[in-house]
Amino acid sequence: MAELRTAPQAPESTLAVALLDRYYRELEARFPDGFDLAQTSAAAPAELTPPHGLFLLAWQGRRAVGCGGVRRLEADTAEIKRMWVDPAVRGLGVGRSLLAALERGAVELGCRTARLDTAAALTEALALYRSAGYADIPAYNENPYAAHWLEKRLS
Repeated sequence: MAELRTAPQAPESTLAVALLDRYYRELEARFPDGFDLAQTSAAAPAELTPPHGLFLLAWQGRRAVGCGGVRRLEADTAEIKRMWVDPAVRGLGVGRSLLAALERGAVELGCRTARLDTAAALTEALALYRSAGYADIPAYNENPYAAHWLEKRLS
């Protein structure tokens, strides 16, 4: 397996949009009642761009295999958004590495806490988040697809 690296990418770039489209299509297939992006609290591209946030791509060699964003919710709280890993490389540590890079990005933005939400159908994502130290919290948004809201204190 080629070494994994992460790199910032404009969230509206052709490659980022293509990866996000794959993510949305997967949600459409996995959610019992489908998926409608307009129903979610999507982050605007400006929210995923410094100094308000960032968007990262995960690379394995020359192939983009994942993506995710961070946006500032409050002065010291960030939210991880739209984290996705290509099914072909799941189970190889890509998600854990991408999550760690997003957390480092949140710290660089001055945040001490990271929050995220996830759907009940995304069981592997929930397992990853919990194993990375995220704990359940009360709902902090009105995402109709979310079944779990989690938070982690960052160093």
